[in-house]
Amino acid sequence: MNTLESYSPIGREPNADTIRQQFAAAHGWENQYRLIIQLGKQLPALPAEWQTEEHLLKGCESQAWLKSEKGEDGCWHFACDSDARIVRGLIVIVLAALNHQPAATIQAFDMEGYFSELGLEKHLSPSRGNGLRAIVLAIREQAV
Repeated sequence: MNTLESYSPIGREPNADTIRQQFAAAHGWENQYRLIIQLGKQLPALPAEWQTEEHLLKGCESQAWLKSEKGEDGCWHFACDSDARIVRGLIVIVLAALNHQPAATIQAFDMEGYFSELGLEKHLSPSRGNGLRAIVLAIREQAV
């Protein structure tokens, strides 16, 4: 694995549209919560050598790491992981929208609208919501 471009398919599949469809089909918060946990199982485990202070995300209650690189294709590629199951699922939701995209697309994506459409804001605790926004902010800060 030389590049992050091939590290994870998330962003290609599932992408934001796939996530929207899955949430629409999962009626009720309990089913959506289970979906988030299932999505987290799709996230590749971050190698220990990437779980460093340099990649540690600030603003998350649980530990989460983000590694990024701009590919030769001009798109940004991300590897992200957490020690919390629910956060791993939330990471998949974010990466489905932002991974393998050019910087302009990452910056322009309506993340608040996406989260609102999925119903996340009304069900996540304030600390989880802040952590979710911290992941998005870190991705946007790196993808310039």
